[in-house]
Amino acid sequence: MSDKGKPKGLSLKAIYYSIRDALAYRELDRDPGNRDVVNASWSTTDQTPRIDRALQLSTVWSCVRLVSNAVSTLPLMLYERTEVNGRESRRVAREHPLYRLLHDSPNADMTAREFWSSIEVRLLTWGNAFVLKTFSGTRIVSLDPLDPGLVTVRRTPAGDLQYLYADPKGQKVYTERDVWHIKGFTEDGLTGLSPIGIGARSMARARSTEIASSTIFSGNMRPSGVVTVNEILTKDQRKQIQEAMIDGVFGDATLGRQYLMEGGAQYKQLTINPVDAQLMEQVNASVEDLCRWFQVPPAMVGHGTAVSNWGTGREQQNLGFLQYVVDPDLVSIEQSIAKNLLTPAERLKYFAEFSREGFFRMDSSGRAAFYDKMIKAGVYTPNFCRALENLEPKDGGDNLFMQSNMVPLDMAGKITSTTQNPDTIAQEPKDTTP
Repeated sequence: MSDKGKPKGLSLKAIYYSIRDALAYRELDRDPGNRDVVNASWSTTDQTPRIDRALQLSTVWSCVRLVSNAVSTLPLMLYERTEVNGRESRRVAREHPLYRLLHDSPNADMTAREFWSSIEVRLLTWGNAFVLKTFSGTRIVSLDPLDPGLVTVRRTPAGDLQYLYADPKGQKVYTERDVWHIKGFTEDGLTGLSPIGIGARSMARARSTEIASSTIFSGNMRPSGVVTVNEILTKDQRKQIQEAMIDGVFGDATLGRQYLMEGGAQYKQLTINPVDAQLMEQVNASVEDLCRWFQVPPAMVGHGTAVSNWGTGREQQNLGFLQYVVDPDLVSIEQSIAKNLLTPAERLKYFAEFSREGFFRMDSSGRAAFYDKMIKAGVYTPNFCRALENLEPKDGGDNLFMQSNMVPLDMAGKITSTTQNPDTIAQEPKDTTP
């Protein structure tokens, strides 16, 4: 076997033992990020968490879709640090090869929005997102997401990270240079934790509640029960009672049958009715419990009444959602880009950042108020704001403006015109006329 293509500093023997250990972990179900554990069978009898089954829960689907849409609709920009008039500034680095991959299309099959949606979904479900980097020389030309359920992260004896990918065509071994690893909430800094795997009991309880309600309603809410008699029946009598129960006297199979029992027979219900089982309370509790795993306010996935949840506190709720749920993932992605996609020399000059202003796109009044404050504070120029609105620049719109109604306390009442020079006014002789 040739040594060509093996990781530098890693012997073939070490690769063999790493692959053997990884396969052993899969067989023993000991790897918490493995598809065999996180994506195992999930039925009425086997409640092991499974990604696709978890997404069938409406609350999980809504939470994942809500957060991934919020992240994927924000444009990701690559900036270059510059210096203007002796002050540090920045500009959009459109000429950098990485800009087009991150902002427009990372690979031949996906748009930027589809790519970031896929990344965020995997962070929310698997806790990890793995992206294969394709190079042309030293230049990255494509970014292709890998299935997290087929990736095992291992540390080699030399201290490097290895990514074992169980491709259907065969096992592949990637190095840190080949794989861009984005981690979600992590305990050891090596791999992220899967909310589906860690929250297995909550997911299973929600699944059981859903199955119980489905079973009740699929049976037209008809409870099961037994018929009791106060004597020992003969074989013929048992047969007569069974025939009477099969052949309903009143009603039909759709509306429910009523049976006529003779000879002192009594019917006793066995199953608990939905009211006694507090079925709706259990459903509501499951929704709120699953929302906690994704830190999403229940009202944002349609839970609760319109008045109590989407009334006066809506703005603060949206702000909290963006600040505590969306922004941490944005920061994780931005920092992982610097670590995995930029060289050490490029990190001194370039950095990636999501444009948070995208959150204001659908709020015209809020967007207008934001622009007004930023222009009056001398932060944005009018032409900069016009560019954000896809409008052409105007003459004189590149100047910074600031309101001048704030003056030093010792000069209050001395400035009578905004065109006067404060220094000149301060030097004017005082009026000493009695």
